[in-house]
Order: sequence, then structure tokens, then C-alpha cells
Amino acid sequence: MSKSLRVVYMGTPQFAVAGLCSILKSNHHVVGIVTAPDRPAGRGKKLTPSAVKIEALAHNIPLFQPEKLNTNEIAKELIALNADVFVVVAFRMLPKAIWSIPTLGTFNLHASLLPQYRGAAPIHWAIINGEKETGLTTFLIDEKIDTGAILLQQRMTIASEETTGELSERMQEKSGPILIETLDTLATGEFTPIAQSNRGLLKPAPKLTRINTHINWNEAGQDIVNKIRGLNPFPTAWSTLKTEEDNVYVRFKRAHFVQGTSFDLPGTIQIVDKQLSVAVHDGCVYIDELQFPNKKSMETAALLNGYLFPSKSRFE
Repeated sequence: MSKSLRVVYMGTPQFAVAGLCSILKSNHHVVGIVTAPDRPAGRGKKLTPSAVKIEALAHNIPLFQPEKLNTNEIAKELIALNADVFVVVAFRMLPKAIWSIPTLGTFNLHASLLPQYRGAAPIHWAIINGEKETGLTTFLIDEKIDTGAILLQQRMTIASEETTGELSERMQEKSGPILIETLDTLATGEFTPIAQSNRGLLKPAPKLTRINTHINWNEAGQDIVNKIRGLNPFPTAWSTLKTEEDNVYVRFKRAHFVQGTSFDLPGTIQIVDKQLSVAVHDGCVYIDELQFPNKKSMETAALLNGYLFPSKSRFE
């Protein structure tokens, strides 16, 4: 068994919980947890704790929820914990005054095979770009974003119809073992981090916005389907349903592509046998599940039982 390390864990969403639980079950000792402050959520805007906070409270671990990380107060509190290492999973960017505190440094778990897909949404962009493989990387944090020396990597295949939500769940299951292996390796004191290469074509993973989640029906059909997969379940791909009377914001959850000769201009809608297809230049994109404003997501066949698309309507 490796030497037991004193660990401060930093994370916020559900994605970070599995890794925390794995460390809690290991021989390493979590001496503190840093997570985001409670935020308003739901229709009532009730203050809601993060998933990591809920787990921390269940284990009575010292908890810190600073609004800002670049203050002397939080630095002093973290120094007092006398941690060997800080572990970061799905958290915000840390100032040097924080990540440089522990003797073994601060390492982050990133949901890609770095140096590919540095940025805020690596899982989404790997699927959007039609990748067949991705993975998990632990790396030492430095002054720049996702550029630090690599500690360990684990490769994972991406299934042909897998969504971001599904891949994220599989990554959560794999996150615990790679975090423990990284901690065990650091504890030996005999590990050499590997500098990231900046050679070749590096694909970014920028923040998702209203602009880059919009569907361009002039793109290839499979690229459109990949975007829908990559943005499911959140924030979801969208398009505007243009009719003679109105414009409707529509979200797309699932779709598939059939290559062939297009039946009309890109974006044109066709309804045949309870199937909704949208023309693209290299065939048809069949919409399997979608969501209208203020409505629940529905399978297309069920929607078409009670909804009639206006004539001359199209997606733009």
C-alpha cells in the first residue's frame, strides 16, 4: 500500500462526486473540500448546494465555499490544512497563490486526452467533432489553462450513437481509479510528469454558447447529428422553426442521418409515416426526439400524433 497523502479536493458538479467518493474510500485522507457557494436554482430560485457539498456534509469534512479564490483569507485556511496535494475535478481556474500551496502540487482531472480539447467543454466537443476516441488525463496545474505536465492518461472509445450525457457517466465511473492511481504514484516520489506537446493540430473545447450550439442545416448530415449528440442533454442543439406566421425555438435531443439525394433545400421539413426529416445537401436528418418551448421533450412519433407542422415551415 502506498503512503497516505493529505488531500484537499476541489470540485462542484455531479461529475466530481465519483472521484471524491473513491478517494474517501482509499488510504488517502481528505482533509478539506472546496466547492462553489450555494446558487439559486429551480423556479423558486432557492439556494441550492453543489453536488460536492452534499457529499462533503455527509462525511463531515471541513468545507470551504469562497466566492473568490485570490484572497489571503482562503489561502491561509488552505495552508493550515497542511495538505500534500490538491485535487481538482470540474472546478474553476485557480490562482497561483492557491495551486502552489501543497508540496506535491495541484493536479486536475480533465475529460480528454490532452493536449487535445483544452477548454471548458471537452466531452461535448469530442462528440460534436465525431471523434471515435477520447479519455481522461491527470495533469499538474500551471499558469495557463490545461497546459500542465501530464501525470496519467486513460483512453476511452466513443460509441457511434453515444451522447455527452452517456459518455460523461462512463467517465465518472473511470474517474475514481485514475485519481487514486495518480495519488498513489505521487506518493512514491518517483514519478516524472511529461510535458504536453503543442505540435500538430490541436482541437479546442471552448465554452458553449447560443451561437455555437445552433444547427446550420447547410452542414453535412452526420455533422449535424454529431452536434445533436454532443449537446445532449445540455445545453442541447437548437434551431428556429420558421413558419408564415411565427418563429419557434426548437431543441433537438436525438436524430439520425440517412445519406442520399436531398429532397429539397437544406432545412426543409418533410413528414412521412410519423417521421420528421430535414433536408441536408447530402441526404436527410431524421429527428427522433425534440422539444418545443415550455414543453417536455418528446419522441417525434408521439409529437406528430397531436401536432401538425404548418405548411411551408422550415428550420433555420
